[in-house]
Amino acid sequence: MKNDYTYPIGTPGKAWGEAEKAAWLASMTVKRSYQEEVATKIHAFSDRFNISQYGALSYDETRFPLLCIKTRQWDNAKPTLLISGGVHGYETSGVHGALQFVDTKAEHYSQWFNIVVAPCVSPWGYEVINRWNPTATDPNRSFYADSPAEESSGLMALVASLETPIFAHIDLHETTDSDETEFRPALAARDGLEYIEGYIPDGFYTVGDTEKPATAFQTAIIDSVRTVTHIAPPDENNQIIGSDVVQEGVIEYPTKKLGLCAGLTDADFVSTTEVYPDSDKVTAQECNDAQVAAIVGALEYLLAQR
Repeated sequence: MKNDYTYPIGTPGKAWGEAEKAAWLASMTVKRSYQEEVATKIHAFSDRFNISQYGALSYDETRFPLLCIKTRQWDNAKPTLLISGGVHGYETSGVHGALQFVDTKAEHYSQWFNIVVAPCVSPWGYEVINRWNPTATDPNRSFYADSPAEESSGLMALVASLETPIFAHIDLHETTDSDETEFRPALAARDGLEYIEGYIPDGFYTVGDTEKPATAFQTAIIDSVRTVTHIAPPDENNQIIGSDVVQEGVIEYPTKKLGLCAGLTDADFVSTTEVYPDSDKVTAQECNDAQVAAIVGALEYLLAQR
Protein backbone atom coordinates (compact mmCIF):
# COMPACT_ATOMS: atom_id res chain seq x y z
CA MET A 1 0.00 0.00 0.00
CA LYS A 2 1.22 3.51 -0.85
CA ASN A 3 2.46 5.48 2.16
CA ASP A 4 2.66 9.26 2.54
CA TYR A 5 5.66 9.03 4.86
CA THR A 6 8.70 10.96 3.64
CA TYR A 7 12.11 9.84 4.87
CA PRO A 8 13.94 12.75 6.54
CA ILE A 9 17.09 12.44 4.40
CA GLY A 10 17.18 13.11 0.68
CA THR A 11 14.74 14.35 -1.93
CA PRO A 12 11.78 12.13 -2.86
CA GLY A 13 12.34 10.48 -6.21
CA LYS A 14 16.07 11.22 -6.27
CA ALA A 15 18.69 8.63 -5.34
CA TRP A 16 21.15 9.59 -2.63
CA GLY A 17 24.53 11.00 -3.46
CA GLU A 18 27.53 11.27 -1.19
CA ALA A 19 26.04 14.23 0.72
CA GLU A 20 22.91 12.31 1.64
CA LYS A 21 24.90 9.24 2.65
CA ALA A 22 27.09 11.44 4.84
CA ALA A 23 24.00 12.97 6.46
CA TRP A 24 22.62 9.51 7.10
CA LEU A 25 25.90 8.36 8.65
CA ALA A 26 26.00 11.47 10.85
CA SER A 27 22.55 10.57 12.18
CA MET A 28 23.76 7.21 13.51
CA THR A 29 24.46 6.90 17.25
CA VAL A 30 26.12 4.09 19.20
CA LYS A 31 23.53 2.28 21.29
CA ARG A 32 25.45 -0.78 22.51
CA SER A 33 28.96 -2.20 22.60
CA TYR A 34 30.20 -4.91 20.27
CA GLN A 35 33.30 -5.36 22.41
CA GLU A 36 31.40 -5.80 25.67
CA GLU A 37 28.39 -7.75 24.43
CA VAL A 38 29.88 -9.90 21.67
CA ALA A 39 33.68 -9.96 21.41
CA THR A 40 34.16 -10.60 25.12
CA LYS A 41 31.75 -13.54 24.96
CA ILE A 42 33.54 -14.98 21.94
CA HIS A 43 36.93 -14.84 23.64
CA ALA A 44 35.45 -16.50 26.72
CA PHE A 45 35.07 -19.67 24.63
CA SER A 46 38.82 -19.91 24.01
CA ASP A 47 39.30 -22.76 26.47
CA ARG A 48 36.79 -24.92 24.56
CA PHE A 49 37.00 -23.74 20.94
CA ASN A 50 39.49 -22.25 18.52
CA ILE A 51 38.94 -18.51 18.24
CA SER A 52 40.42 -16.60 15.32
CA GLN A 53 40.22 -13.18 13.76
CA TYR A 54 39.50 -13.32 10.06
CA GLY A 55 39.61 -9.58 9.42
CA ALA A 56 38.74 -6.16 10.80
CA LEU A 57 36.56 -3.33 9.58
CA SER A 58 38.56 -0.37 8.30
CA TYR A 59 36.14 2.02 10.02
CA ASP A 60 37.99 1.12 13.23
CA GLU A 61 40.12 -2.02 13.08
CA THR A 62 40.75 -2.16 16.83
CA ARG A 63 37.11 -1.70 17.76
CA PHE A 64 35.66 -3.97 15.08
CA PRO A 65 37.69 -7.18 14.70
CA LEU A 66 35.86 -9.89 12.75
CA LEU A 67 35.89 -13.01 14.88
CA CYS A 68 34.96 -16.63 14.30
CA ILE A 69 34.70 -19.74 16.43
CA LYS A 70 35.73 -23.20 15.24
CA THR A 71 35.23 -26.56 16.84
CA ARG A 72 38.33 -28.51 17.79
CA GLN A 73 39.32 -31.90 16.35
CA TRP A 74 38.77 -30.39 12.91
CA ASP A 75 38.78 -33.11 10.29
CA ASN A 76 38.23 -32.40 6.62
CA ALA A 77 36.71 -35.87 6.30
CA LYS A 78 33.75 -34.61 8.31
CA PRO A 79 31.07 -32.38 6.74
CA THR A 80 31.46 -28.71 7.61
CA LEU A 81 28.66 -26.52 8.91
CA LEU A 82 28.78 -22.71 8.63
CA ILE A 83 26.67 -20.61 10.98
CA SER A 84 26.51 -16.87 10.39
CA GLY A 85 24.79 -14.28 12.54
CA GLY A 86 24.54 -10.54 12.63
CA VAL A 87 24.93 -10.04 8.88
CA HIS A 88 22.33 -7.40 9.65
CA GLY A 89 23.80 -6.09 12.87
CA TYR A 90 20.50 -4.93 14.31
CA GLU A 91 19.04 -8.45 14.31
CA THR A 92 19.99 -9.28 17.87
CA SER A 93 18.99 -12.92 18.26
CA GLY A 94 21.02 -13.81 15.19
CA VAL A 95 24.13 -12.79 17.12
CA HIS A 96 23.21 -14.07 20.55
CA GLY A 97 21.49 -17.19 19.26
CA ALA A 98 24.73 -18.12 17.50
CA LEU A 99 26.68 -17.57 20.74
CA GLN A 100 24.16 -19.61 22.70
CA PHE A 101 24.46 -22.47 20.22
CA VAL A 102 28.24 -22.45 20.62
CA ASP A 103 27.94 -22.47 24.39
CA THR A 104 25.30 -25.19 24.69
CA LYS A 105 25.32 -27.42 21.60
CA ALA A 106 28.37 -27.07 19.38
CA GLU A 107 30.66 -29.43 21.28
CA HIS A 108 28.07 -32.21 21.11
CA TYR A 109 27.59 -31.91 17.35
CA SER A 110 31.32 -31.57 16.70
CA GLN A 111 31.44 -35.39 16.95
CA TRP A 112 29.99 -35.47 13.46
CA PHE A 113 30.59 -32.03 11.99
CA ASN A 114 33.23 -29.38 11.71
CA ILE A 115 31.45 -26.22 12.83
CA VAL A 116 32.55 -22.67 12.11
CA VAL A 117 30.52 -19.80 13.54
CA ALA A 118 30.76 -16.12 12.60
CA PRO A 119 28.42 -14.70 15.26
CA CYS A 120 28.49 -11.03 14.27
CA VAL A 121 29.38 -10.36 10.66
CA SER A 122 28.47 -6.65 10.93
CA PRO A 123 29.78 -5.31 14.24
CA TRP A 124 29.28 -1.63 13.34
CA GLY A 125 25.67 -2.40 12.48
CA TYR A 126 25.36 -4.18 15.82
CA GLU A 127 26.47 -1.08 17.72
CA VAL A 128 24.23 1.42 15.95
CA ILE A 129 21.37 -1.12 15.50
CA ASN A 130 21.15 -0.71 11.76
CA ARG A 131 20.72 -2.89 8.70
CA TRP A 132 23.41 -1.16 6.64
CA ASN A 133 27.11 -0.51 7.08
CA PRO A 134 28.61 3.02 7.27
CA THR A 135 28.49 3.46 3.48
CA ALA A 136 24.71 2.82 3.47
CA THR A 137 25.35 -0.58 1.88
CA ASP A 138 23.39 -3.68 2.85
CA PRO A 139 25.88 -6.49 3.56
CA ASN A 140 23.17 -9.05 2.90
CA ARG A 141 22.91 -7.95 -0.71
CA SER A 142 26.68 -7.86 -1.18
CA PHE A 143 27.97 -11.44 -1.21
CA TYR A 144 29.61 -11.46 -4.62
CA ALA A 145 33.03 -10.84 -6.15
CA ASP A 146 34.45 -7.36 -5.56
CA SER A 147 31.81 -6.79 -2.91
CA PRO A 148 31.16 -3.18 -1.86
CA ALA A 149 30.76 -4.32 1.77
CA GLU A 150 33.82 -5.17 3.88
CA GLU A 151 31.62 -7.30 6.11
CA SER A 152 30.61 -9.53 3.19
CA SER A 153 34.13 -9.70 1.75
CA GLY A 154 35.47 -10.73 5.13
CA LEU A 155 33.09 -13.64 5.51
CA MET A 156 33.72 -14.82 1.96
CA ALA A 157 37.46 -14.76 2.65
CA LEU A 158 36.92 -16.78 5.83
CA VAL A 159 35.01 -19.46 3.92
CA ALA A 160 37.69 -19.60 1.23
CA SER A 161 40.39 -20.00 3.88
CA LEU A 162 38.78 -23.16 5.27
CA GLU A 163 39.92 -25.14 2.22
CA THR A 164 37.05 -27.57 2.66
CA PRO A 165 33.57 -27.41 1.12
CA ILE A 166 30.66 -26.13 3.18
CA PHE A 167 28.07 -28.89 3.49
CA ALA A 168 25.36 -26.80 5.18
CA HIS A 169 24.92 -23.12 6.02
CA ILE A 170 22.46 -21.60 8.46
CA ASP A 171 22.24 -17.80 8.35
CA LEU A 172 20.50 -16.35 11.42
CA HIS A 173 18.23 -13.33 10.93
CA GLU A 174 15.21 -11.49 12.32
CA THR A 175 12.27 -9.71 10.70
CA THR A 176 11.43 -6.73 12.90
CA ASP A 177 8.80 -4.00 13.04
CA SER A 178 11.64 -1.56 12.34
CA ASP A 179 11.93 -3.08 8.87
CA GLU A 180 8.81 -1.08 8.02
CA THR A 181 9.27 1.92 10.32
CA GLU A 182 12.90 2.62 9.36
CA PHE A 183 14.78 0.28 7.08
CA ARG A 184 12.52 -0.13 4.07
CA PRO A 185 11.68 3.60 4.04
CA ALA A 186 15.42 4.33 4.18
CA LEU A 187 16.03 1.90 1.30
CA ALA A 188 13.37 3.57 -0.84
CA ALA A 189 14.81 7.00 -0.07
CA ARG A 190 18.39 5.89 -0.79
CA ASP A 191 17.40 4.51 -4.18
CA GLY A 192 15.01 7.34 -5.11
CA LEU A 193 11.98 5.07 -5.12
CA GLU A 194 8.49 5.36 -3.73
CA TYR A 195 8.05 3.62 -0.38
CA ILE A 196 5.29 1.00 -0.57
CA GLU A 197 4.22 -0.13 2.88
CA GLY A 198 4.66 -3.84 3.54
CA TYR A 199 3.53 -6.35 6.11
CA ILE A 200 5.51 -7.84 9.01
CA PRO A 201 4.58 -11.47 9.73
CA ASP A 202 4.05 -12.47 13.35
CA GLY A 203 6.19 -15.54 13.88
CA PHE A 204 9.19 -17.54 12.75
CA TYR A 205 9.83 -18.51 9.14
CA THR A 206 12.73 -19.61 6.97
CA VAL A 207 13.99 -18.63 3.54
CA GLY A 208 15.20 -21.48 1.37
CA ASP A 209 17.09 -21.30 -1.91
CA THR A 210 14.99 -21.53 -5.07
CA GLU A 211 17.82 -23.44 -6.80
CA LYS A 212 18.12 -26.06 -4.04
CA PRO A 213 15.05 -25.80 -1.82
CA ALA A 214 15.82 -28.85 0.36
CA THR A 215 12.18 -29.12 1.35
CA ALA A 216 12.56 -31.75 4.07
CA PHE A 217 15.50 -29.83 5.54
CA GLN A 218 13.35 -26.70 5.89
CA THR A 219 10.55 -28.77 7.42
CA ALA A 220 12.92 -30.15 10.04
CA ILE A 221 13.94 -26.62 11.02
CA ILE A 222 10.34 -25.43 11.27
CA ASP A 223 9.31 -28.47 13.33
CA SER A 224 12.19 -27.93 15.73
CA VAL A 225 11.45 -24.22 16.16
CA ARG A 226 7.72 -24.71 16.74
CA THR A 227 8.62 -26.27 20.11
CA VAL A 228 9.99 -22.85 21.13
CA THR A 229 7.93 -20.21 19.32
CA HIS A 230 5.07 -19.84 16.87
CA ILE A 231 5.42 -20.18 13.10
CA ALA A 232 4.45 -17.22 10.94
CA PRO A 233 1.13 -17.65 9.12
CA PRO A 234 0.77 -16.54 5.50
CA ASP A 235 -1.14 -13.40 4.60
CA GLU A 236 -4.36 -13.37 2.59
CA ASN A 237 -2.33 -13.96 -0.60
CA ASN A 238 -0.59 -17.01 0.89
CA GLN A 239 2.63 -15.02 1.07
CA ILE A 240 5.18 -13.93 3.66
CA ILE A 241 6.89 -10.56 3.00
CA GLY A 242 5.70 -10.67 -0.60
CA SER A 243 6.92 -14.18 -1.45
CA ASP A 244 4.78 -17.28 -1.95
CA VAL A 245 4.69 -19.71 0.95
CA VAL A 246 5.95 -23.04 -0.42
CA GLN A 247 5.24 -24.94 2.78
CA GLU A 248 4.32 -23.91 6.31
CA GLY A 249 6.64 -21.14 7.40
CA VAL A 250 8.92 -21.36 4.35
CA ILE A 251 9.52 -19.03 1.41
CA GLU A 252 12.34 -19.11 -1.14
CA TYR A 253 14.74 -16.60 -2.71
CA PRO A 254 17.38 -16.96 -5.45
CA THR A 255 20.15 -16.44 -2.91
CA LYS A 256 23.16 -16.16 -5.24
CA LYS A 257 21.38 -13.86 -7.69
CA LEU A 258 20.43 -11.51 -4.86
CA GLY A 259 23.89 -11.56 -3.27
CA LEU A 260 22.51 -12.99 -0.04
CA CYS A 261 24.71 -14.48 2.66
CA ALA A 262 22.94 -17.82 2.29
CA GLY A 263 24.21 -17.97 -1.30
CA LEU A 264 27.90 -17.39 -0.59
CA THR A 265 28.76 -21.11 -0.63
CA ASP A 266 27.81 -24.05 -2.83
CA ALA A 267 26.35 -25.94 0.14
CA ASP A 268 23.54 -28.35 -0.66
CA PHE A 269 21.65 -27.39 2.50
CA VAL A 270 21.07 -23.71 3.22
CA SER A 271 18.48 -21.84 5.22
CA THR A 272 18.00 -18.29 6.41
CA THR A 273 16.11 -18.11 9.69
CA GLU A 274 13.76 -15.23 10.46
CA VAL A 275 12.70 -14.69 14.07
CA TYR A 276 10.07 -12.07 15.00
CA PRO A 277 11.31 -10.40 18.21
CA ASP A 278 8.57 -7.74 18.37
CA SER A 279 5.78 -10.23 18.97
CA ASP A 280 4.04 -9.95 22.35
CA LYS A 281 4.16 -13.76 22.41
CA VAL A 282 7.94 -14.08 22.81
CA THR A 283 10.81 -12.85 24.95
CA ALA A 284 14.34 -12.01 23.86
CA GLN A 285 15.51 -15.29 25.37
CA GLU A 286 12.90 -17.24 23.44
CA CYS A 287 14.16 -15.59 20.25
CA ASN A 288 17.67 -16.82 21.03
CA ASP A 289 16.24 -20.25 21.85
CA ALA A 290 14.44 -20.30 18.49
CA GLN A 291 17.71 -19.68 16.65
CA VAL A 292 19.35 -22.53 18.54
CA ALA A 293 16.37 -24.79 17.83
CA ALA A 294 16.65 -23.99 14.13
CA ILE A 295 20.30 -25.05 14.04
CA VAL A 296 19.60 -28.18 16.08
CA GLY A 297 16.69 -29.13 13.82
CA ALA A 298 18.94 -28.75 10.78
CA LEU A 299 21.72 -30.84 12.31
CA GLU A 300 19.40 -33.59 13.48
CA TYR A 301 18.01 -33.82 9.97
CA LEU A 302 21.48 -34.03 8.45
CA LEU A 303 22.52 -36.71 10.94
CA ALA A 304 19.47 -38.76 10.04
CA GLN A 305 20.52 -38.71 6.38
CA ARG A 306 23.99 -40.19 7.07
